[in-house]
Amino acid sequence: MSSISAPVTAIVPAAGSGNRFGIKKNKPFYILMGKPLLIWSLEVFQGIDEINEIMPVVKQEDIGITNELIEQYKITKVRNIVPGGAERQDSVYNALNALDPETRIVLIHDGARPLLESGLVKKMIYGFMCFEAGVDGIVAGVPVKDTVKEIEKEYPVDNIENIFVKKTLSRETLWAIQTPQIFFFDKIKAAHEISRLDGLKATDDAAMVEKCGGRIKVIMGSYRNIKITTPEDVKIAEAMF
Repeated sequence: MSSISAPVTAIVPAAGSGNRFGIKKNKPFYILMGKPLLIWSLEVFQGIDEINEIMPVVKQEDIGITNELIEQYKITKVRNIVPGGAERQDSVYNALNALDPETRIVLIHDGARPLLESGLVKKMIYGFMCFEAGVDGIVAGVPVKDTVKEIEKEYPVDNIENIFVKKTLSRETLWAIQTPQIFFFDKIKAAHEISRLDGLKATDDAAMVEKCGGRIKVIMGSYRNIKITTPEDVKIAEAMF
């Protein structure tokens, strides 16, 4: 593989409190297999030559401890730690505004996905550059294994016993989308700004680019690349390690 034409900045949103996780400290600092959850993905990005800057996004009150951990684990590519917002979408927007305007390529990865593998990141970066002229973003994903049904009301509903199926979706065309996600800086920033103006709430950054007419390519991710959301996820991650 030839060298890519531009360095990549990795934004790592980790400002969630982890209410569903059920711990007293904020989730990014939960000790998983001997290291804080956030450090696992930061170390992956630290070891990838194509990534020249890492920008963690944490709660304002967690900036101090994040600085200490970055020094302890020698994550030298972090030049700025950004305070998060009320929602993940706000946190990523804060990071985009903190970047150098000359930034060209941005990678966004959830800090709660500690089993990220460097091979996947490199595959996505090179894939993005190969399809540079035809895409506005590239995301990792895996085919859905379970049958997926759309229900009549948005979850959670007031009465858990009052849920009915609206329709069954075709599993053959459904993928579960993960992070990392890679975009041109100007495209993703514009998409975030338009989404804020329109009041659009998106579950991932690619959805905002899609809403603006952008073309998103999917690359095969990994079923190991799980997001730590509940205590059960910790047990699964430990088994995979």
